[in-house]
Amino acid sequence: MSGVSELPSKEANVLKGHEGGVLAARFNSDGNYCLSCGKDRTIRLWNPHRGIHIKTYKSHGREVRDVHVTKDNSKLVSCGGDRQVFYWDVATGRVIRKFRGHGSEVNAVKFNEYASVVVSAGYDQSLRAWDCRSHSTEPIQIIDTFSDSVMSVCLTKTEIIAGSVDGTVRTFDIRIGREISDNLGQPVNCISMSNDDNCILAGCLDSTLRLLDRSTGELLQEYKGHICKSYKLDCCLTNTDAHVAGGSEDGYIYFWDLVDASVLSRFRAHSSVVTSVSYHPTDNCMVSASVDGTIKVWKA
Repeated sequence: MSGVSELPSKEANVLKGHEGGVLAARFNSDGNYCLSCGKDRTIRLWNPHRGIHIKTYKSHGREVRDVHVTKDNSKLVSCGGDRQVFYWDVATGRVIRKFRGHGSEVNAVKFNEYASVVVSAGYDQSLRAWDCRSHSTEPIQIIDTFSDSVMSVCLTKTEIIAGSVDGTVRTFDIRIGREISDNLGQPVNCISMSNDDNCILAGCLDSTLRLLDRSTGELLQEYKGHICKSYKLDCCLTNTDAHVAGGSEDGYIYFWDLVDASVLSRFRAHSSVVTSVSYHPTDNCMVSASVDGTIKVWKA
């Protein structure tokens, strides 16, 4: 039971303001702020440590499913039910550009390391890459080898990694145009990278999280106990890579030991589905979001 006392399970703040379910909550790169998005078609910027709402971003025509902010906090990208990818100026709240091209809802978005490219994952079974610096609204790349909805995307310096309802986690090496597919045999609805970049954590719709070796695709471990059957739920590793965290459809948050997959901590966090968990980059702190309309800040 090493390190259980360090896991964030004490409620430090509740962030209220969304009118309807919150679909994602994400720390920014230094952990001083967080962004949330949801059914009410808004994105909200918070100081989670002080419990303060800073700004609301409104322009989406349907629910907002995902949001990501650049390392310098100057731009953000969002996506959702209106099939568009929005590129925003954080300070002014202005939409700089809308990228159109997905044939259906957009599930996930990420900036690359240099904030020059955005990659989006869609219900239309495709990944699309967009150049933020160009005035062209056409994608610079389309990857459409999936056979079902693409739910989640991660980027490294040279690769795009995505998880799909078709049961695969696919890695695309952008430099050499190579695709590697790992078939998990269950619909994948969230992927996240370990902090050392060696592993991929995949949340699947059979109520199981799976840890994959990124270089070999080998299944290293499985984490169970939570419920994930019909919602897109986030999962992540803690900032030391020692523990795995994930939400559950019954309102609980789970922490597992990375190595032996034992449940180290589980607690009732929300009154409804926990859609999102995001771990602070350096501190023992986490934010969670829920269909119950709240975002909660957890500290050790």
